[in-house]
Amino acid sequence: MKIIAGNWKMNGSKQALKEMTAELNKIDTDNAIILCVPFTMLGAETGKINLGAQDISNHEKGAYTGEISGAMLKEAGAKYVIVGHSERRQYHNEDNDIVRQKAEMAIQNGIIPIICVGETMEEKQAGKAMEIIESGVKESVPNNSNGHIIIAYEPRWAIGAGITPTHEEIEQAHSLIAKTLHSLELDETPILYGASVNGLNAGDIMSLNNVDGVLVGGASLKPDDFISIITSIK
Repeated sequence: MKIIAGNWKMNGSKQALKEMTAELNKIDTDNAIILCVPFTMLGAETGKINLGAQDISNHEKGAYTGEISGAMLKEAGAKYVIVGHSERRQYHNEDNDIVRQKAEMAIQNGIIPIICVGETMEEKQAGKAMEIIESGVKESVPNNSNGHIIIAYEPRWAIGAGITPTHEEIEQAHSLIAKTLHSLELDETPILYGASVNGLNAGDIMSLNNVDGVLVGGASLKPDDFISIITSIK
């Protein structure tokens, strides 16, 4: 079984979600399907499709205008939440410490965090990719995880650029993440790959060592594209 997670970012509508899940529920697959949607769409009836959020506050409650707490997400129906996505790190200056705090809040509220790690083009060119990936895992994974987490490797230089790393690069990164998780006694943690995933490359990527699924961006908004990814591997 693989995990196929879609990240709708700031796109979609309740009607689009209804249409998407209607199509997804027709698929005969053993793969776990997750859609991480905007807050306004949480709580929708989605059949066997799990819903997740795209962010969570690192605060429990209080005067934090515009933020959403873990308890609120749980009440709204979120089973998963993305934390540390490259866009949050880039546009909102979220570092590993903030990401860890957010993951802790998710776990405390019975929500599984999808913790994103990955290097920028500058870090890659400076030969620091492996260092950034390893520290990203060690510093972003909370001590209270108890195995209830998912890691997503995002080569940040490839996101939205239509660039896919070589299979060797993906395996190298996922192998390091697996070794790092082993050192934290979290061997059973799924590791997803996320960057420029589509129906043509998803099957090959998910067949690589230590790749337990994919985190999909734009292709998860179109039923035909997303279904082709889900059914690309058994």
